[in-house]
Amino acid sequence: MDSEPHGMSSEPHSQHSELNLEEGHIKDDLPLLTSSSSSTSKPTTTDDKPGPSSSSTPEPDIEELEKQCAAYARHDMYGTMGRAKLPWTQKVLLGIAIITLFPLRVVSATLVVVLYYLICRACTLCLAPNQEHEDEQDDYSHMGGWRRRIIYWFGRVLSRALLFVFGFYWIKETYRDPDMDNKFNDELEVNHESNEIERPGAIISNHVSHLDILYHMSSSFPSFVAKKSVSKLPLVGLISKCLGCVYVQRESKTSDFKGVSGVVNDRINESLHDKSAPMMMLFPEGTTTNGDYILPFKTGAFLSKAPVLPVILRYPYEKFSPAWDTISGVRHVILLLCQFVNYITVLRLPLYYPSQEEKDDPKLYAENVRRLMAREGNLIMTDIGLAEKRVYHAAIHGLFAKR
Repeated sequence: MDSEPHGMSSEPHSQHSELNLEEGHIKDDLPLLTSSSSSTSKPTTTDDKPGPSSSSTPEPDIEELEKQCAAYARHDMYGTMGRAKLPWTQKVLLGIAIITLFPLRVVSATLVVVLYYLICRACTLCLAPNQEHEDEQDDYSHMGGWRRRIIYWFGRVLSRALLFVFGFYWIKETYRDPDMDNKFNDELEVNHESNEIERPGAIISNHVSHLDILYHMSSSFPSFVAKKSVSKLPLVGLISKCLGCVYVQRESKTSDFKGVSGVVNDRINESLHDKSAPMMMLFPEGTTTNGDYILPFKTGAFLSKAPVLPVILRYPYEKFSPAWDTISGVRHVILLLCQFVNYITVLRLPLYYPSQEEKDDPKLYAENVRRLMAREGNLIMTDIGLAEKRVYHAAIHGLFAKR
């Protein structure tokens, strides 16, 4: 097995994107959807009909697209969108897994989720959810007492059980600071044994897959930021409310979702003053990568000026990468569940205390934490973000649709 995901580098690098956004329009030195021929060529008129040799422009190939958006490119055996040609031996193994392993894991995972849903339903009986910020937030983040303890402990245990069902039989966790070996293992130990200053305002993690959430639930059971639509999903909706998720509207036109940033800031401050309150877990990149890169951080997690705990997740693989990029959700789940063993490694860095300069400048605070995570986790820094990812995905889907 490869000990490290494909594309690793010995030191963090900075990759400047060739895609630039200006006033909502995409300017591309090497256009993704058009040819690179000169724009000064004579325009075609009704009198100048192109011949067969010039009737079509050359399509950009996948390698060219992946160079421009390397942070989102897949390098596993299944390739871009999970549609690469497989050797016949792998096809046979995949066929056997689909018939045997896949249904077993689907049934087991469903039972685990339904069980936890029933626990959450029982614990929220006769309990009204919180309504914050003009009904945009709807959760049970302030649940306390025996209800909170049951949801917390069963949530951690069943999240780990779900990872086991998915093939993550072992999780290798490394603590950069030896003094942190037994800290943050669970919320209740931190509540009673740590000083207030030792508890992070938020846990900061790189984002590679939807599986990241399951790991953090099994580790510290924090609150997350999620799309508003998650709260309406069957089973998962109630579970997300019991986690105390902060919901966002991706379609919102407001800059930086200031309303959500305010809620996140309030939750961070609350967790620092009330040890029974759940910690916030944030993915400041705002989207997933292939695991080799780290994107620019949004500043919402750093506005509170509180210390943060950086956590770096990696998914070493041999055949299928659990990274969620350029692949549909259904195909991703099928291939993930058909892989007998999956791997995850976790690196927890020491608690990062911001300097006064960083407290006064959230952008500086965010960038310094990002650089630390890139250096310690051997991640490549890149300047592209969600907008470029959408362009890349649209181009990739367009290329495959024409095949």
